[in-house]
Parts: sequence; structure tokens; C-alpha cells
Amino acid sequence: MEKDLKQSILYLKKEEPEAQVAATKILFTGLDDAGKTSIILALQREFSKIAVLSPTRGAQRRVFDFLGKEIAEWDLGGQISYRISYLKNPSKFFDGTEIAIYVIDIQNKPRIPEAISYFKDVVVQFNQLEIEPPIYIFLHKLDPALRRGAANEMQNLTIDLKEQVKKATDYKELYFYETSIYDFSTIIRAMSEIMLSLYPKSELIEKTITEFAKKIDSQGVVVIDDNSLVIGSYYKDDETKHLLTASTPYFLTLNDNIQYTGVLENKYEDKMIVQRFGKNFIFKQISLKKDSTPYYLLLLKEDPVFQKEDFFFFANIMKEILYK
Repeated sequence: MEKDLKQSILYLKKEEPEAQVAATKILFTGLDDAGKTSIILALQREFSKIAVLSPTRGAQRRVFDFLGKEIAEWDLGGQISYRISYLKNPSKFFDGTEIAIYVIDIQNKPRIPEAISYFKDVVVQFNQLEIEPPIYIFLHKLDPALRRGAANEMQNLTIDLKEQVKKATDYKELYFYETSIYDFSTIIRAMSEIMLSLYPKSELIEKTITEFAKKIDSQGVVVIDDNSLVIGSYYKDDETKHLLTASTPYFLTLNDNIQYTGVLENKYEDKMIVQRFGKNFIFKQISLKKDSTPYYLLLLKEDPVFQKEDFFFFANIMKEILYK
């Protein structure tokens, strides 16, 4: 494992350009009250702020790190006065967008025509600026209660809404996600897949995680960063995938609540183990670089036994991939 992975790392480095690029711009846009800021706060696990959230004023910008890549996240308030301002100054707000996330409140049916109309306006601005970022449409607020109590109605609504969006423009790269802050895993999945599309080393990370999982006889391994984004995973089967995907938000929130501070390099025993369904869920924090935000491992094993050296080796390989 060690020899093969190190050879892959060296090959990948030769293929990468040395020049550093500017921060990648990710744009959140849509109507007011669509849920854009709530999605961002959920990823930061700032759930208490969501309950008292006020409408976003203008454009809010946050810069954060994703796998060593600087990300500039723009949250555009959706009130009509702001939307008019954005459309009058497209170079200030839309130019340089590399990924666009357009959020539609699926519960607010009367405003769906308005949401589609503004979506068309955004696409026009992209065309005039001669940029073609992939656009991810979040059909948001598709809450678990709606999925259970009005499943057929919601299914028909989402199908119809997707068709309306597609017919509104001939834009090439359109992708759809169904999301809800009350099913945090839907947001984690959507944003993780979007972010990994930016990262050239994602395949190497997947290979590293797969080899690690097999070495420690784990049915599944998920690696998450401090922004709740999955940077890589391995699942033995669909049941394992479902169990780990559903459990990830629980362990992240539990970690925050108890202020878990284990560091792999010098506290190998610091971990959480939860036994359910006859299996062991193991959650462990790892720090790959001094003074950097931590990463988290969530594993599913028949037994909680593993060697400290295996974690140490895995951390070193990940450090090689991400920082050297």
C-alpha cells in the first residue's frame, strides 16, 4: 500500500502546474427566504443561528480552506432591491464565478415562477460576462416530514420544477439536488460532491481511504473536514453507505457539543465508539498540519480493534497528498 500510494502522489505532483491560482468563487443566489444562508450555517454547524436568522443584507463573503484550496463563498441576499443591484452591476457580483448554487424554496409554490424568472436573469448575466460555471439547483426545504406525508405530491412537484428550470434556458451544465436543513446529510452530500469536483486529487484520496479501510478491516470509512464536507469515503456496500451517511451529522454535532479535542499524532486513544446494529461506529479527530483545522474519521467495523500504527500511517499519507 505504502509504495503504490507514494508513487501515485509523486506522479500527480508532476502533472500539477506549479502556479497558484486565486481563490475559487462559489456563488449562492436565489430569492430571499430560499434558505441560502441557512445552508451555509448548517455546514458550519451553527444551528442556533438559523432559528434567529434575519434576511441577508447585500452580498456576504467568506473565505475558507478546502483541501489546501482557498474558496471565496459569496452569499447574495435575495430581496428584490438587492437583486436589481446585482443585475445592474454584474461584473461586481457575478464575474469570476466558478460554481453557482441557485436555491429554490420548494415549499413556497406561489414564488416558484419568480424564482425561475430570476434564474433566467442570472444565466443572462453569465452569458454576457462570457463565463459558464456549472449551476447546481438546490430544490430546498424538501423536509423529511414532506417526504413522508406528501411523497407523491413532492415527487411530482420536483419533476415538474426540474422541467421548468431546464426549459427556462438552454444552459449546458445544470445539476439538481433535493436538500433540507432538517436532513443535514442531504446538504453534506450535495456540497461535498460539488466541492470535490474542484479538486484534482480526489481520486488519490479515495484510493488512500479504500486501502486504509481494507487494511484495518473496516466496512466503511468517511473523512470529513471542519466545514462538514466529505473529502473522501469507502463503503463496502449500500447498507454501509446508508448507515455512515445518516450517522455523519450526528457525530459531527456530538463532537461539537462535547468539544472533542483528540489529536492523532500524540493521542491515539482519543476516539468515540458507539455500538449500534451490532456494529461499532468509531469517530476520531486527526490533525494533519500544525495550526490547521482538523479532519475527522468515521469508521464502521465489526469490532473496535485496530492498530495505532495504521492511523499514524494513514495520517502521514494524507499529509503527503494535501500539503507536500
